[in-house]
Amino acid sequence: MIGTSAVILTGETLENLNDKGTMLLDNKALIRHVIDIVNPIVDEVIIVTNTQERADKYAKLLPKTTKIIITNQQTPNCLSETIAGFEAAQGKYTLLLPYDAPFINKKLAQFLIEVVIGKTAAVPRNPDNEIEPLCAAYQTKVVLEIAKQTVTNGVEDLQTVIEKLQGVRYISMSVIKQIDPEGHSFFSINTPVDFKRATVMLQGKQKRQQDKRQK
Repeated sequence: MIGTSAVILTGETLENLNDKGTMLLDNKALIRHVIDIVNPIVDEVIIVTNTQERADKYAKLLPKTTKIIITNQQTPNCLSETIAGFEAAQGKYTLLLPYDAPFINKKLAQFLIEVVIGKTAAVPRNPDNEIEPLCAAYQTKVVLEIAKQTVTNGVEDLQTVIEKLQGVRYISMSVIKQIDPEGHSFFSINTPVDFKRATVMLQGKQKRQQDKRQK
């Protein structure tokens, strides 16, 4: 068993955005933005998608070391994709992420991997006790077992799985803001308006980086 895996869920395609993963943001496919963030900090990266057609498209865009798992589900859901990804994961701990969040903070991803060690999960939680299960780290085998039990009982909700876990480390937003002050890690692209906003956000990020280099 290796140390860490990253499982990236692709979910359903949206009619008004076609396949988000292949859309170009700053001349780079959206899914590649996520891959490039996590690739240096984990031992393996796994993409979970629902059709061979999508898998073939992604294979042309991603590093050859990326594993692609196909669920063959007409209407995939978060939990079924998570199970498929965790079954393929070789890491003791797995970082779970969506494919449409191009601004995940690398330091936050590293932090989640570090603090999940010895725990069943490390999950961000806001002051209203709402959690971010798709930007979190998990102990792979333990969570996989509970997830399978949950599906067997007719529930297809990742949050329910987390509620059943013992030894979860919840990460407050005050801690996360120290790592990711802008809070862009949880921004996902779901509509054309989101995509336009992402373009503006990326331009702002690039300008800040340029200004920092010039100082």
